[in-house]
This record gives sequence, structure tokens and C-alpha cells, in this order.
Amino acid sequence: MSERLTHTGTLWRWTGGNGGSWHFLSIDGAAGEALSGTALMRRLERTIGGFGSLKVRATIGGSSFATSVFPSKSAGWMLPVKASVRKAEGLAEGDPVTVALEV
Repeated sequence: MSERLTHTGTLWRWTGGNGGSWHFLSIDGAAGEALSGTALMRRLERTIGGFGSLKVRATIGGSSFATSVFPSKSAGWMLPVKASVRKAEGLAEGDPVTVALEV
């Protein structure tokens, strides 16, 4: 059984010590709570991914891709948004982004 969630948030960039950077969408609120509930069930089933990640199918605009969401140390979950998706959808750091997730 799969779960479908929708969330809107602001695209942000994390820069690593080596100068590389990644763009993420934080998923909190009701969608974040739903992901946390799914993660708890997967832990009990012993089917959770590395680092507590959950595999998802994400859709932003016309771009659909398979990836994983990762628990945030502060709150909620983090969805990495790769360059090809940002380019296809015309997204930049600070833009509001709506994502549909299938978990």
C-alpha cells in the first residue's frame, strides 16, 4: 500500500566543506508527521533505509523522479532536488515548491 502526500515549502541550499552544494525542500507539518509515522512502521517492520531514509516517488511540476527523503536533525524531513529537476522546472534557491510524494 502506498501513501500520497502533498507539501509546499521553500527550496534551500546546503553547502558542504568541499565547496559542493545540494538543494533541498524541507517537509514538515502534516506531511512531515505522516512521513514520520511511515518511518516508525518501517522500523518496526525492519524495512527502513539507511540513515532512517524513506524511498519515495516525487513529482514537482512535470518532473517525476525516484529518490529518498531523510529525517532532519531540526524538524521534519529533507527531500533532495537535483539540478536536472530544478532546471526543467525553472527553480532556484528561495522559490516556493509544491511536491507530491508517493511513499
